Amino acid sequence: MTASPDRVEAMLAAVGALDVLDATDVYWAGRLTLCGSPDDLDRYDAAFAAYFGGEAPRPSRSAAQPDRQLATTAPLEPGTGESDDGEQPPELAGTASGDEVLRHRDVAEMSLAERDHLRRLFALLVPAAPMRASRRRRPSAHGAVHASRTVRHALHDGGEVTRLLHRRARPRPRRVVLLIDVSGSMSPYADALLRFAHAAVRAHPAATEVFTIGTRLTRVTRELRMRDPDKALAASGHAIPDWSGGTRLGDVLKAFLDRWGQRGTARGAVIVVCSDGWERGGTEVLAEQMARLHRLAHAVVWVNPHKGREGYEPLTGGMQAALPSVDHFVAGHSMAAFEELAGVISRA
Repeated sequence: MTASPDRVEAMLAAVGALDVLDATDVYWAGRLTLCGSPDDLDRYDAAFAAYFGGEAPRPSRSAAQPDRQLATTAPLEPGTGESDDGEQPPELAGTASGDEVLRHRDVAEMSLAERDHLRRLFALLVPAAPMRASRRRRPSAHGAVHASRTVRHALHDGGEVTRLLHRRARPRPRRVVLLIDVSGSMSPYADALLRFAHAAVRAHPAATEVFTIGTRLTRVTRELRMRDPDKALAASGHAIPDWSGGTRLGDVLKAFLDRWGQRGTARGAVIVVCSDGWERGGTEVLAEQMARLHRLAHAVVWVNPHKGREGYEPLTGGMQAALPSVDHFVAGHSMAAFEELAGVISRA
């Protein structure tokens, strides 16, 4: 786009006044300052999605087309994108309303076009990592007195203590482990759950692990570290041998704890189990392994897409066996539910 220096300066000022770590704030800061004509909207959306979401830029539509719509990559929110007179244009208001409806739609009931829109919204999702106190302390202006540094500093002043030096532990990201059910009953939600996992891995690659569970355990962290979400999901699909198969939650959890969890992956971590709770085997094994998982983990979050449906009750044997060892029981059926899940993980 032919953005003049004053537009660039306005963009920097807007980002400075907003949250630079919030993708939605950055998007609107650039869109409202750098775009000087309707022709710039598609170019800006394509560039933003390519840089922040890993999507390949697509050619913009011809300016001769009269039915110009707001790009589907726009993270629309109420009160954003207003005109100079304070009123929202009807076209923008309609798109914003449609986007808000889509955020609360069940993923399993979406059309192909709506799933494509959801895919673009996932590119803007940046889950925050839960934090923990580090054992290593570093110099700080506040905190406990660092006795050895204070004494060494006093030796340079002739042995007189003229200043107290402090130190404190700095927070570090806590490990997050996602166990995603890819059995047949979870197939309508598996793609969206893996896209959420991809966003989490891309945001904190060193502190996030992803496994798929069904009839066997498969680690897909390496595949989901690819920048492009579609390529990452395609690579994960090739690595998962039991896609849309049966469910053996108890046996797979035992395999995870024996091979990974007991050795440190689950210790002090936030474990997120994404499953509807259908168990083909006995529920006694699942209850035993969930209790074992709860003892190792810092927090256990269970995501069930059916929880978002009106009148749902966890009556299946698998859910009855797992819930006593679950700290947070949340839904995972829509974009709004995934945003809520990101908040639950960051506050765990």
